[in-house]
Amino acid sequence: MLLWFVILYLACSVGVGLYAATRVYNTKDFAVAGRCLPLPVVTATVFATWFGAETVLGISATFVKDGLRAVVADPFGSSLCLILAGLLFARRLYRLNLLTIGDFYRLRYNRAVEVLCTLCIVASYLGWVSAQIKALGLVFNVVTDGAMSQPAGMVLGALIVLTYTTFGGMFSVAILDFVQITIIMGGMLYIGSVVSGLAGGVGTVVSHAAGAGKLDFFPPAKLDNGFRFWAPG
Repeated sequence: MLLWFVILYLACSVGVGLYAATRVYNTKDFAVAGRCLPLPVVTATVFATWFGAETVLGISATFVKDGLRAVVADPFGSSLCLILAGLLFARRLYRLNLLTIGDFYRLRYNRAVEVLCTLCIVASYLGWVSAQIKALGLVFNVVTDGAMSQPAGMVLGALIVLTYTTFGGMFSVAILDFVQITIIMGGMLYIGSVVSGLAGGVGTVVSHAAGAGKLDFFPPAKLDNGFRFWAPG
């Protein structure tokens, strides 16, 4: 039953993405969704871009293993980065009517700097995208009860994402992000309520985590600990 639900969900995702592609008429529509997305959709897109499969699966596992202090870079550091970028840069860049951040460097400097910046962005995103694809492969492996290997799931997940992204660009990504984040948040809240109920309530879970030192956020007052703690943020 779970497998068929996942299949239906993926089919609907591709369908929604391809439907959104019918609103793409030019490069501006493809790259920045025509700069006409409503605030809830933009919020969901930013949230989904930074906090995806690697956060739900990877960061939660890291927290269970090493506690709150181990996840300072993601989600705390990345959240702070988003806030600072919004406060200091977003409005000014928006007024320039750019399609990509590389366009800014071309206007400010030259074409060579734009290309160099673009290559750096591509290289830096390889690890992030790899984490997302790996998590997708794990999901497919689990819901098929091992019938689909993790590498095969990674390939299938990448093909699905590439399909609606290639046709619909940012329009497809934004609409699907809004739908998927709504489902993910609802599912996480439901799972949290069920698990906390089985464990004896939220208070019991928090007390157990605190007793095990999992909620200790700031490191001991040592110089080297301070560098390691603040550097990821």
